[in-house]
This record gives sequence, structure tokens and C-alpha cells, in this order.
Amino acid sequence: MRTINAAVFVSLDGVMQAPGGPQEDPTGGFQLAGWVAPHFDDALGGVMGKLFETPFDLLLGRRTYDIFAAHWPYVKDDPTGPLFDGVTKYVATHDPDSLTWQNTKWLGIDVPAALRKLKQEDGPQLLIQGSSQLIQQLLEHDLIDRFQLIVMPIVLGKGKKLFGNGTMPAALKLTNSLVTPKGVVVAAYERAGEVETGDFGLENPSEAELERRRGLAEMERKLKSA
Repeated sequence: MRTINAAVFVSLDGVMQAPGGPQEDPTGGFQLAGWVAPHFDDALGGVMGKLFETPFDLLLGRRTYDIFAAHWPYVKDDPTGPLFDGVTKYVATHDPDSLTWQNTKWLGIDVPAALRKLKQEDGPQLLIQGSSQLIQQLLEHDLIDRFQLIVMPIVLGKGKKLFGNGTMPAALKLTNSLVTPKGVVVAAYERAGEVETGDFGLENPSEAELERRRGLAEMERKLKSA
């Protein structure tokens, strides 16, 4: 079986938009593009190199595919160029006829169904790079098995977020982590079943607590009837 691994550059407040450069994705008036480069060093380069050592196919949304197709085939002095050129690229798009990069395959109209089928097959992991819109779809359908979050020590405020409102709740376990000299936190998480909950409250709530709960319930009732 194949797994889906989302390797994501992300800010402390969860923004993943345009980490690579100013022209990458300025949609929505995003003005802080290119926020990874100042934090890149040999340690982070080693993380990325190790990520690409494990056999993989790429899983991309259309915008990230276009960014990669306009860049990596033309990069000859970085081993990532020939590597990305050679692996299979599975792409979510409404315009499959325009997929011209070699070794590219269209996921079809029903992306979740196509990925469920791919996950049942033998083959390398499916590695997501960028692809914020595709990630939202996969989160809604609980299809991501592993997250490798590369967290930059910055807050961006606005921008496309990694975890949107449609994310399926899930428990995760930390499987690996490190901190680079420039303060980048790299943390790998894998699925660990359902979310568990607990309660630090008193076994016998105080009258003040009961009154607080009644107030919240009344506020909720008024919001629903408004």
C-alpha cells in the first residue's frame, strides 16, 4: 500500500502560501512571499535531501504543478531538477490536456476516489509539495497519512493556511523532530487514530460553574435564533 506524505513549509500561524519567492503565488494580495530563503541553511538542506532519498511520486495541485513545471526541468545544477523530472507527477486539475511535463498523470474528476485507489496499489509514497488547495481536499477526506512540517520562526498573519475549517479531526503522533541553527522546527507526524478528550473540571461543579454553563447555552440559543 502507498501512503500520502505532506511535506509543508509553514509559518508559526499556519500560513503556507508562496514560501519560495515573490512571483510564486501573489493571489489575494499576499505580499510576504519568499519567506523560506532567509532561514535556509545546510541543516535544512540536509532535511530536504533526506526527504527525497525515500522513493516517491509527486502529488500536486494545479498551481504548484505549473510552478514546478516552469522551474525544475530547467535546473541542471541541483539534483532535485532531474529527480523531479523523472518521477511520476499525479496532478489534480480541470484541464488535463495542458499537462505537458514528462511523466505527468491526471488524477481525474474525482480526486479523493483516485487517491484511495492509488493508496491501495504497490508503489512509492505520494509526496505532496505546496498544493494548498489540494491539501484542503485531502484533509476533508482524511487521506493524508503523514505530515512533515517545516515550521519557520515567523508569523505571516494573512495567507493560505495549512489546516482549514474542513479538516477532519485526527490524533497524530510525533515520529521525528529537530531544530536547525536558524530556529526552524522540523516535525514529522503520523496518524494515530481518533482524537481523545478528557476533563480537568471538578467532579461536582460549583454553582458558579453551572451558572456559567447556563449562560453559554443561552448565548448559543440566541445566536441560533438570530
